[in-house]
Amino acid sequence: MNPYLSQLQPYPFEKLQSLKNGITPAVEKSPISLSIGEPKHTPPAFVLESLNKNIGRVVNYPSTKGLPELRQAIAEWLTRRFKLNAAGIDSETQVLPVNGTREALFAFVQACVDTRKTAKVLMPNPFYQIYEGAAYLAGAEPVFLNCSRETHYQPNYAEIDEQTWKDCQLLFICTPGNPTGAVMSNQQLVELIELADKYDFIIASDECYSELYFDEANPPQGLLQACASMGRDDYARCIVFHSLSKRSNLPGLRSGFVAGDQALLSPFLQYRTYHGCAMPIQTQLASICAWQDEQHVIENRSLYRKKFERVLSILDGCLDVGMPDASFYLWPTTPINEELFTQKLFAEQNVTVLPGTFLARPSGGVNPGSNRVRMALVASLEECEQAATRIREFCLTL
Repeated sequence: MNPYLSQLQPYPFEKLQSLKNGITPAVEKSPISLSIGEPKHTPPAFVLESLNKNIGRVVNYPSTKGLPELRQAIAEWLTRRFKLNAAGIDSETQVLPVNGTREALFAFVQACVDTRKTAKVLMPNPFYQIYEGAAYLAGAEPVFLNCSRETHYQPNYAEIDEQTWKDCQLLFICTPGNPTGAVMSNQQLVELIELADKYDFIIASDECYSELYFDEANPPQGLLQACASMGRDDYARCIVFHSLSKRSNLPGLRSGFVAGDQALLSPFLQYRTYHGCAMPIQTQLASICAWQDEQHVIENRSLYRKKFERVLSILDGCLDVGMPDASFYLWPTTPINEELFTQKLFAEQNVTVLPGTFLARPSGGVNPGSNRVRMALVASLEECEQAATRIREFCLTL
């Protein structure tokens, strides 16, 4: 077997299950899970109708590159959403449909890391564990960049030494962040692009939470938008990952895309033709419908906004937690050890959260997930309110 497999840690939810083993929760209270970022809002009916209408396309092999109509719908959405320049983005060479961001993030690292020289993959800490696993299995060294309240939950890139930048082949960013919800500014993105130019590395921007924000007049910036502000329509060294999972409440559709630098996407496409991961045609046709509609996304944001307002109002004064920049996560500080907090909350209130240390690694002598938990406000408004009320009751007993 591949020796790099031994470097992989169990996935956070495997650790969570082990942590809960042997605990019997309060039977009189219905279970509420805030641990997994799986959207529970109703998916758009017109997307489901498209799937049903085109289910007969299962008889056709899809192409890895995807339907021209889908790539065009994605290119038009990107241009509108991120205010790209008149040239926009070329649907033929700068857009590639993928089966969700998770699959694409992992595969992209395998395709781009060159192990003939020192290879480091830099990533925020805490992080989405796919970044770490992909780096290990590509033969690279993951470098964890701590994100704390003091740094506004962004890495302090100024602290990175020059040798690390020289060895960096790929920098992962996640904006809005998972689990912190932190959003990078255009200036921060521009500075990273300038560093990528100087040290010749790739920026992979995970933007799957980009459509979950609170101020309709101020959506989060994106990496391609930063490129456009610099007048670089070739998006050199820049790749973005997007998905319909969170935007459109379609996690099971497994539909997303990669876009950016043609010089990177062309060999990645070739890699994927061997990888065998083409998106089914009926999924592509349904995805076109989703990318072309914004009303359901606006309504989706409105539902999350109500949940954040209500939950934070209930938790006020009993838990150290604040409104994130974006996403559907809360990242509170716990009054006791995060694992013990998770266990006791489950036992006493039948509410499940995720310990922050399961989403981070020790770096620089600290683990930025210590004394924190992640709460995903994905359940219904009523369930989120009930969970918050139970968490308040629990915290007041500590």
